[in-house]
Amino acid sequence: MGIPELDPDLVTRWRADGGELVDLLTLVRERLGGVGAFRPAPGAAPTVLVTDPDAVRHVLAQHPDRYVKRSHRARVLVGDGVLSATGEAWQRQRRLLQSQFTGPGMRRYEGRIAAAAQVAAARWKEYARTGEVFDLGDEMRRFALDTIWRALTGHPLDPATEAELGAVAEVVAVLPSLPADAFAAQAAVAADIARIDAVAERAVRAARGADAGPDGPGLLRVLVDAAESRPEYTDRLIRDELVTLLVAGHETTATTLTWLYLLLDRHPEARAHALAAGPEGSPERQRAVQALVHETLRLYPSAWILPRHAAEADTLAGHALPAGTDLLVCPYLTHRDPELWPEPEDFDPTRFTAPGRRPGHPGAYLPFGIGPRACLGLQFALRESVTLLEHLLPGPVPRLRSRPHRTAYGLTVRPDGPTPAVLSGAREEPPSAMR
Repeated sequence: MGIPELDPDLVTRWRADGGELVDLLTLVRERLGGVGAFRPAPGAAPTVLVTDPDAVRHVLAQHPDRYVKRSHRARVLVGDGVLSATGEAWQRQRRLLQSQFTGPGMRRYEGRIAAAAQVAAARWKEYARTGEVFDLGDEMRRFALDTIWRALTGHPLDPATEAELGAVAEVVAVLPSLPADAFAAQAAVAADIARIDAVAERAVRAARGADAGPDGPGLLRVLVDAAESRPEYTDRLIRDELVTLLVAGHETTATTLTWLYLLLDRHPEARAHALAAGPEGSPERQRAVQALVHETLRLYPSAWILPRHAAEADTLAGHALPAGTDLLVCPYLTHRDPELWPEPEDFDPTRFTAPGRRPGHPGAYLPFGIGPRACLGLQFALRESVTLLEHLLPGPVPRLRSRPHRTAYGLTVRPDGPTPAVLSGAREEPPSAMR
């Protein structure tokens, strides 16, 4: 029996209404359950949506060789970095980087994460003193970029480099709308890519010159050293890995922290609960702060959609799946399944602290993916998020002047608009609702 397919008339109606992809995927799940197909265009082959946790685990964790990644949307930016690499090249690159983000590897970055959080906390102290309006999203990007830059180079982020690396966010924002043709896509972002490449070239040159920085050598030095014994680590691949780590190491974390503060603005009791869980620095408070991050990632996962391609025929959730089928694993919808997460639209961090509240199935919660291609930087992202919150949550509370009206579903799922806030005084007007 084949995969059940959504009525093409419903897809036509969705297209005529100018709907978002997430609206179509939601319709597929509502009508067909955790594994269902739809035709993205008239005459196109069916694409299969996967949200059922058993099927998610089957695709991502149990049979990753059958369900492979193909060209990544971000390739125009990250080239052949580990995010977009496939096959043996990906395995080699993954092995080199894996040790940097687990156990002893992570410990070398804890001081750098704390230093970046202290700089951010000092800025917020000044905002509170002056009453200056600032943008929450910009602040979170600034902190996350400083953190990953320290990890990569051993240096704090300087203003000139920060300004140039603003091009990263510019390219990420337009990726979903770039032309399908690779040359046209490259031309559309050529100026921003040139700015990013110039920063990368200077950073690689400094790493080769043994410019370790005040915190010692960074992860970039690992890549430079690899080139001495591994011919595949050309200047181009080092650049691609550097840009990949910049993108993956700050864009997703910044977006998560922005969402978290938008949620706390609506749910101040969640902040109070986390601070009351235990004294500063205690394991109890740390667990409560981690729960804030995890619940934010449940609602707005870093990887909201994970494309895969069936390299061979298979049986998925009892259905025959032909070789060559495209699939979309969607953590965003799995995390909002009421059979897995009661009241799934509610922001409730106690799901991650109270016994029995979180579903035990490994395919039910996957904000960074699962299986061999799960995000390398999972522990890094969680550590930097919790560290920043431990510094900021006990201080003045941001008051939003307005909220974005929409959510953008691109490379990440992010608030689509500015997030102006103050750290002193009351709101001048209630924030408008977000979609």
